[in-house]
Amino acid sequence: MAALMMSRSALAAAAALLLAGCASTNPDTAFRISADEARTRTGVEARLLQSDDDRRSLASEIDALLKEPLALDAAVRIAVLNHPGLQASYWDAGIAQADLAQAARLRNPSFGFTRMDGGGSREIERGVSLDLAGLLTMPLRQRMAERRYQETTLQVAAAIERHAIATRRAWIEAVAAGQALDYARQVAAAADASSELMERMTLAGNASALDLARESAFHAEAGAAVLRAGRARDAAREHLTRQLGLWGFHAGYALPDRLPELPAQPVELAGIERLALEQRLDVRAARTAAAGTAADLGLTRTTRIVNVLDLGYASKSETGEPRSEGYEISLELPLFDWGGARVARAEGMYMQAVGRVAETAVNARSEARAGYLGYRASHDVARHYRDQVIPLRQKIAAETLLRYNGMLASPFELLADAREQAAAVHATIDALKDFWLAEADLEAALGGRLPPAHEHKEAQ
Repeated sequence: MAALMMSRSALAAAAALLLAGCASTNPDTAFRISADEARTRTGVEARLLQSDDDRRSLASEIDALLKEPLALDAAVRIAVLNHPGLQASYWDAGIAQADLAQAARLRNPSFGFTRMDGGGSREIERGVSLDLAGLLTMPLRQRMAERRYQETTLQVAAAIERHAIATRRAWIEAVAAGQALDYARQVAAAADASSELMERMTLAGNASALDLARESAFHAEAGAAVLRAGRARDAAREHLTRQLGLWGFHAGYALPDRLPELPAQPVELAGIERLALEQRLDVRAARTAAAGTAADLGLTRTTRIVNVLDLGYASKSETGEPRSEGYEISLELPLFDWGGARVARAEGMYMQAVGRVAETAVNARSEARAGYLGYRASHDVARHYRDQVIPLRQKIAAETLLRYNGMLASPFELLADAREQAAAVHATIDALKDFWLAEADLEAALGGRLPPAHEHKEAQ
C-alpha cells in the first residue's frame, strides 16, 4: 500500500507540475515580442498575417500608400508587412514558443496490459509508468527552451531590421537611378540639338568635318548613356519591387523624381562602439546562444549517467490468487556509454559559442567605426559637390554663355562646357546617393535609426 501511495503521489506531483508549466501557444503573442523589438529600431510596426481578412486589410493599406509616389518610409512599411519570405520567418517565433510549451509538458505516461490464459487459470498484469527522469530535469529543459525562445525572437527582430535596411538601400538606388535617367535624357536632348547645330555650321563652312565628327560622337555617346541609365533604372526598380513583395498592378507604383536633399550637417555621434554593442541584435543573439549552450551543457552533465529512468505502478491478478500491487523502476545501465562523449560535445559547442560572441563583438565595433567614417566622408563629398563644384560649373556656364552672346566665345567652347557640366551633375547625383546609402549602412552597423542632427545637438 505504501508503494501505491508513493506512486500516486508522484503522479499527482507530475500532474500539478504539468498544469503549472503549460505555456501559451499563440503565435501572435510570440511574434509581438519580435515586432516590438524591431519597431524601436526601424520605426515600423510589423504584423503577422494569419487570415484572409488580414491580407485583404493589408492590400487596402498598400493601395492607399501607392496612390502617391512611394516615399522611403512607406516603402519600408510595405516591405515589412508584405514580403512573403519575411512573413514566413515571422512564424519562427511561434514555433519557438510551441517548443517552449512542449518543454513544460511531461512525456505521456505509458500503460501496459498483459493477459494470459491456460491450465484453467488466468493471469492479468497491468502497469502504468512515468518518465521520472523527464520530471526531474524539466526545470533545466524549460530554461533551455526559454533561452532558445528568446534567441529566436531576437533573430526574427534582426530579420525585420535587415530587410528594412535592405529596402531603404533599394529605394535609394531606384530613385537615384530614375534621377540619373532623367538627366541623361536631358543631356541627350541637348546633344541632339547641338549636333543639329554643328551640321548646319559645317554646311555653312563655319565648322570642319572633324568638329562635326566630334559632336556626332558625343551625340551617340549621350544616346548610349540613356540606354545604360534605363537599364540601371529598370534593374534597381525590380530589386525594390522584390524587396516590397509586390506584383501585378501594384508593381506599377510611382517613385519620387529626386533623392532627398543633403542635410545641412551630419549627425554627431559619440561612443559609437558602445552603441553598437548595446543596440545590435546580432550581439544580443550571440550572447543568448552562448547562454543556451551553457544550459545544454548543464543538462548533459545532469543526465550523463541517468539517461532513462521510468517509475511505474504495477498490478497483477491471477485466478484463485489474491491480487498483488507494487511499483517498478526502469533504469538504463551505463555499461557501454557513460555520457562522456555527450559532455565533450556540449563543451566544444559552448566554446564555439563563446568564440562567436567575441567575433560578433569585434565585428560590431569595427563595422560601427567604418560605418561612421563612411557616413561622414560621404557627407563631405556630397556637400563639396553641392557647395563648390556645382556653383562653379553654373558660374562657368553663365560666363561662357555671356561671352558667346557677345561673340567673344565660339560655339565649340559652349558645347565643351555643356559636356563638363553634365559630368559634374552626374557626379553630384552619385555623391548624394552614396551619402544616403552610407547613412543606411551606419544605421545597420549601430542597430538603430539615427536621430536628426538638431535633436542630437539639443541632447548634447
